[in-house]
Amino acid sequence: MPEELRQLDITELLILAEELRHFMIQSVAKTGGHLSAGLGTVELTIALHYVFNTPADKLVWDVGHQSYPHKILTGRREQMATLRQKDGLSGFNKRSESEFDSFGVGHSSTSISAALGMAIANEQQNDDHHAIAIIGDGSMTAGMAFEALNHAGDLDANLLVILNDNDMSISENVGGLSKYFARVLAGKLYSSVREGSKTLLERMPSVWELARRTEEHVKGMVVPGTLFEELGFNYIGPIDGHDLPKLIKTFKNLKNLKGPRFLHIVTQKGKGFTPAENNPTSYHGVPKFNPDTGEKVRSPTNGPTYTEVFGEWLCDTASIDERLIGITPAMREGSGMVEFSERFPKRYLDVGIAEQHSVTLAAGLACEGMKPVVAIYSTFLQRAYDQLIHDVALQNLPVMFAIDRAGIVGADGPTHAGAFDISFLRCIPNMLIMAPSDENECRRMLDTGFLHNGPSTVRYPRGGGSGATINKEQIPLTIGQSRLIKKGKQVAIFAFGSMLQPALDAGKQLGASVVDMRFIKPLDEDMIKQMVNDHKLVITIEENSLSGGAGSAINELLAAKNIQCSIINLGLPDKVTDQGSREQLLAEYGLSANGIINAVTSHPEFIKATVP
Repeated sequence: MPEELRQLDITELLILAEELRHFMIQSVAKTGGHLSAGLGTVELTIALHYVFNTPADKLVWDVGHQSYPHKILTGRREQMATLRQKDGLSGFNKRSESEFDSFGVGHSSTSISAALGMAIANEQQNDDHHAIAIIGDGSMTAGMAFEALNHAGDLDANLLVILNDNDMSISENVGGLSKYFARVLAGKLYSSVREGSKTLLERMPSVWELARRTEEHVKGMVVPGTLFEELGFNYIGPIDGHDLPKLIKTFKNLKNLKGPRFLHIVTQKGKGFTPAENNPTSYHGVPKFNPDTGEKVRSPTNGPTYTEVFGEWLCDTASIDERLIGITPAMREGSGMVEFSERFPKRYLDVGIAEQHSVTLAAGLACEGMKPVVAIYSTFLQRAYDQLIHDVALQNLPVMFAIDRAGIVGADGPTHAGAFDISFLRCIPNMLIMAPSDENECRRMLDTGFLHNGPSTVRYPRGGGSGATINKEQIPLTIGQSRLIKKGKQVAIFAFGSMLQPALDAGKQLGASVVDMRFIKPLDEDMIKQMVNDHKLVITIEENSLSGGAGSAINELLAAKNIQCSIINLGLPDKVTDQGSREQLLAEYGLSANGIINAVTSHPEFIKATVP
């Protein structure tokens, strides 16, 4: 615990850093999780808890990937064996998990805003405790971070922002700010001018003449702190983020300063584990692995994942249609776009952690005759909702959204669960919404959305499907047409997307009809009316929130048509979803074959129909 940590001398702290790094590697090797980022923050974490009076002083870790050392040092070492498992430790910071987790995280670029709020609250309550935001350089590509910096400087708030500059977010960093840091830190000019010497510039007459009028001009050309000082921060750095004595000394000095302070530290992502040092992207989020060799333990699959189906479709379609532009908000690897980025670099756009920009950028491309495809996780699309409505849907622009991680995501838990996209999409005019039930259906829906002259979405889950054979011909679906997979009696099951397989399994035992709905918007009204007329009980099942979801859409249709029937809606409950394996969570929420059977057999209409 931090109070014990503060009793150690510097020699003991250095030993602790090595032990902490070793324990983290051994622990994550057994559970899987985020590795590279946390290995780079070991010394930073020790120094923060050593100097500041946590938890009274608030540490706000951005995203949470970098906070595993923080978890270990704050009383959760023994629980690390349960990391990202059902009822175990969260992979992210969580207020209900520990008093040392001052703010719940999962999405990036929130730390400065949250810590600023805490700093303002301290001021309002005459509390002199510190509020500290720790943000990675990748998260600085999001506009929200700069909105908070701008506000903090204007308020003269008592806030410390620590930029953990490791030259890497999840994918390689992009954008002008990242290149700015890399340029000034790589050159000799920075260190020279920082010490007050202008000798090197004087040897370059044309550059010196441009900059000579004031020292600030010189500083602005080569010192990264100018940007933050102009925003009202007292800038310190950059310093070595692995030099523990220097970090401790710096924090002790900063602790006695007031107002907005900005400390720039430079760390190595994956430090202390050679495979992660050499390939930090690959070891950002890892399955279980051999801690001696770094070799990862891969789970067997039936075939390509939905992400891989999308990646292959993207390359195939780009090869026949030069209008296709692929866009990602910093998730090239996670969204299956690596091959596309290599084969079509001029048509690949990584905008950084800037979901809002990615959507409006796509809208602008569509206005000029291009066919943009935005590859984005369901949970990240939430961050660009206004742009989705205002810039794409209202103008009815042909932008396709390939929505990955729709539904339950397993170990990543509620911050990454795609539980709401059907609900927030289907109320938007002009929006075409599709959910594939297998890999081939996914491919056909991608064709359908790409050829559609308006906004479209294809939402698919994490992982693989049923192992269906994929036809690579471009065969779009008839919009709004479902398909009857199994004809039965008494009970009809309307399955959306990933829920087709459990619906089929349950349908066999129940003798039920099963319909693969395919489209959430528009619905297949004729099929719905036919099934309702021919069956006594109707079930809808979806991997989305019940509130406002696909089942609600069918309820609204039946009410509008004044059609009476007995109906059961199955979906994710109106609560924060848990973490755990996808199979565990689907079973818990009644979205397995057994869940469907139990819901049907306990319904009065089914009991009445089956009793002689």
